[in-house]
Amino acid sequence: MSEPLIIAIDGPAASGKGTLARRLAAKFGLAHLDTGRLYRATALAVLEAGDDPADPAAAETAARSLDVTRLDDPRLNREDVARAASVVAAIPAVRAVLLDTQRRFAHQPPESAPGIAAAGAVLDGRDIGTVVCPDAGVKLFLVASAESRASRRVKELRERGTPAIYGDVLQDMRERDARDSERRVAPLSAASDAVTIDTTSLDADQVFEHASELIARHCALRR
Repeated sequence: MSEPLIIAIDGPAASGKGTLARRLAAKFGLAHLDTGRLYRATALAVLEAGDDPADPAAAETAARSLDVTRLDDPRLNREDVARAASVVAAIPAVRAVLLDTQRRFAHQPPESAPGIAAAGAVLDGRDIGTVVCPDAGVKLFLVASAESRASRRVKELRERGTPAIYGDVLQDMRERDARDSERRVAPLSAASDAVTIDTTSLDADQVFEHASELIARHCALRR
């Protein structure tokens, strides 16, 4: 297989796409990029500079000077950073700056572990299958009810030792969904050829098994 195997996973916050992407990358020997962390890193830089995440100039400056080595920074997991990331992600100039970074990663991944693909990557985010990698070999779109996603996020936050109130998290989830789906540039939506998986009543293992079967089938056809 000379062409890289690109797997695009999209979906709203807490739909399970991050967990799935990491597991698939490990199983199939592919590099992984959580594109949402690019926007979180941009948002964190804006906040640390004391600027407004809704300020296009400040957000674009942060995106252009983004240090990709900061993607493992635990501060990116903060809820205020997540909210700010949704704001900066709606700014066209920020998306334009980060688009090239994501495409370079997909087509020339920094590393691929031994596996079925000579090269390839798993990218998860909001617009991978529609904008970043419309040529991806496998496109998955994960969905789940806002209530179930809010419950997952509350559990995740409490496990980190962060206080969380379900009602507040649910409201924030709905507001974030609205921003992501209604933004003018690259709104959250499923690609026409994406396979939609509703994770509301599925556990992580069931989602992983289903996605793995789809990818294995695609790889068999490529040979």
